[in-house]
Amino acid sequence: MSAPNMSVRGAALLAMASQMGAFAIQFAASVILARWFIDPDELGLFTIAFSFVSLLAVLQEFGINRYVAGEANLDDDGIRTAFTVSLAISWAIAAACVLLSWPAAAFYDLPGLLPLLLVVAASYFFVPLATVPMALLHRTMDFKSNTMIEIGVVMTNAAVAISLAWHGYGAIALAWGAFAQQVARAAIAQWRVGGRLPIPPRIEGAMPVLRFGGFSTVLNGLSQLGSRLPELLIGRLLDTVAVGLFARAYGLAWQLRWLVSGGMTTVFYPAFARFRDRGDPLGPHYERVTASFTAITWPAMAGLAACAVPVVGILYGERWLGAARPLEWIAMSQILMIALPLHVELPILLNRMRPLLWRFGLDTAVSVILLAVGAWFSLEAAAASRVAYGVAWLLIHAPFLQSVVGFTWRGLVRIWLQSALVTGMAILPVWLSYVWIAPAADAGFGQVFGAAMVGIAAWLVTLRQIRHPAYTEIHHFAAQALDRFGWSAFVPSPRASQQ
Repeated sequence: MSAPNMSVRGAALLAMASQMGAFAIQFAASVILARWFIDPDELGLFTIAFSFVSLLAVLQEFGINRYVAGEANLDDDGIRTAFTVSLAISWAIAAACVLLSWPAAAFYDLPGLLPLLLVVAASYFFVPLATVPMALLHRTMDFKSNTMIEIGVVMTNAAVAISLAWHGYGAIALAWGAFAQQVARAAIAQWRVGGRLPIPPRIEGAMPVLRFGGFSTVLNGLSQLGSRLPELLIGRLLDTVAVGLFARAYGLAWQLRWLVSGGMTTVFYPAFARFRDRGDPLGPHYERVTASFTAITWPAMAGLAACAVPVVGILYGERWLGAARPLEWIAMSQILMIALPLHVELPILLNRMRPLLWRFGLDTAVSVILLAVGAWFSLEAAAASRVAYGVAWLLIHAPFLQSVVGFTWRGLVRIWLQSALVTGMAILPVWLSYVWIAPAADAGFGQVFGAAMVGIAAWLVTLRQIRHPAYTEIHHFAAQALDRFGWSAFVPSPRASQQ
């Protein structure tokens, strides 16, 4: 295991590199599968199976990951207890997922759904073998091992899914890819922690784990209900083609969001645990974190929305163009959802779990109602409901998070306005290219790529000129990366961004 004293900046840089590698593999695999092997109907069938099992399997994790990563005093006996609890609960839930596959297949009455449900459900028997090992790696900020795990599992998934799809297995190829991914995650995580298992099992001292896990299970269940219910509702109210198109749009938006900011969450949770233990005021730290999240993720999501039509057409082909309009709405909704990063992690870390729970229940109810209304009319209306939900989500969680963390509204709104400005400058070249060169429906790769490169340059210049708080961090990462090649002198001075 690598040294536990990795700096937050170093861990963040490594996590970002991990996300970039994982994204590149997942993205390439999705394009290959969608363009040559898997059609919207097959993706829709797999998505229903995966969403149904995932909705049940969320109970598996039982908060063990956050408990191990964030608990202030945790010895070897405590780790063994947490691992024992994790195995007992996880395997019981995995068995329940397998048994419920038959009634789920009967409910949807879709030929071919049952084998997909069984394969995906069986994969969850391997999940608990990775849960505690990965939490231990996060606790020590060993993000070198985390990088190896994330890259390894997506490579395994891609290799298995593409190989089976190549041989004509269709939707079941995706299910076996998901199965292989969980096996690989367990194997690599166990390797990186030296084959750690709860031998002999230990249940002494399990009550703190169970109390924490009971809350976390409800919270994760509500979160999964909000994220997985769209595919399940659309599958019931519309059809599997609509599910496939929605899943393609949502998956692309989520992959890009995870690429640009997903790794930061795993870094900042243990970092904020250290700030808490030192007694640091968390508000200033949170404002800087929000600046980094919004400065990077907002332009990426806005750019994806602006380029949705040409991106879907170029990458996936004409049969997937029905995903373009949903992609626009979903990408815009992600801008709202990233405005409050760590909205779950920090209340848990600061023991404000009960008020967080009822707010999650409220926002889940709003999400389900808006989605059901939208899906009743059309696929695009269902996707548009995600933007309305994003607004409601922000109104529900922002006041509570402010009371928990102690950020200033003035500071946070200032960061939002700065990030909105750099976002507008980043996507302006794309919109101008539609006016001066060709509209979105006719835009080719050269036009989109060129406009995106100009947009990135405009984004960087604007970040520096308006002294956005994130520019210093971006400058540091760029200088550190380019210094390996002796090119750090080409990075502009960060003086203009300093407050």
